[in-house]
Amino acid sequence: MIAIIGGLAAAVLWSVSTLATSRSTKIVTPTTVLAWVMTIGAALVAPFALATGVPDALGGDELAWLITSGLANLYGLLLSYSSLRVGKVGLVAPITSAQGAAAALIAVVAGERIAGGSGAMLALIGVGVIFASVSGAAEEAEDRRDGRAVVLAACAAVLFGLGLYASGRLAGELPIVWVVFVPRLVGTLAFALPMALLGRVHMTRRALPFVVVSAVCEIVGLAFFLVAAREGIAVAAILGSQFAALAAVAAYFLFGERLRGIQVAGVVAILVGVSVLTGLQA
Repeated sequence: MIAIIGGLAAAVLWSVSTLATSRSTKIVTPTTVLAWVMTIGAALVAPFALATGVPDALGGDELAWLITSGLANLYGLLLSYSSLRVGKVGLVAPITSAQGAAAALIAVVAGERIAGGSGAMLALIGVGVIFASVSGAAEEAEDRRDGRAVVLAACAAVLFGLGLYASGRLAGELPIVWVVFVPRLVGTLAFALPMALLGRVHMTRRALPFVVVSAVCEIVGLAFFLVAAREGIAVAAILGSQFAALAAVAAYFLFGERLRGIQVAGVVAILVGVSVLTGLQA
């Protein structure tokens, strides 16, 4: 029951974060949104990380993987936010949710074996991305935006996958709170601070509530997911990945987003592929 409740809570919170980001990135730049999300996230997690003390197992290899995770997550979010600035939530969210598939591919390249049937699901996700990127000739400007959003979201999914793989290498060696905290600290020091010093961070009163909601929901959603995963990784992972479906449905009713038939088919293929692949891998 904890796995189900935690997984569903994570999906709801992550979908809210995605929806809030889709609004904030249309008011201020993705750079501003990311800088604030990183800073808020680091501030939220820092007290818990510091309360546990620096892990004894934090050596050179572990630090390298933490930095890799942090940079991959940082630039993955930048691409994701950029895609939400120009594209529909119903396209962007399902594609970025394929981060687990990207992590599986990276694991294969690194020499690991994946569960039987995973190859078919990876192919299904790939076909889904292709279908989602298909556009007609009726609305040329919108088609270009959708195409750009799909490319940015796909690149974000690859970077998120690298971040997941790096975090997975550390999961059994370091406390989870440090695996969560260090990447956000890296994002704050390596991105938010320099951008602020360069005058590239321009927050507005209208955008601030959306940014705060994005940052808080991302962190709290992750906390729910980690609690759920302790009881059942497969259930938590499958339910958590449904944030994309929830965000797409919410965007339909809240923002009036409309997708073409072939794009809907692509989104459904991605969601099915991600869910089944997550279950197989977990």
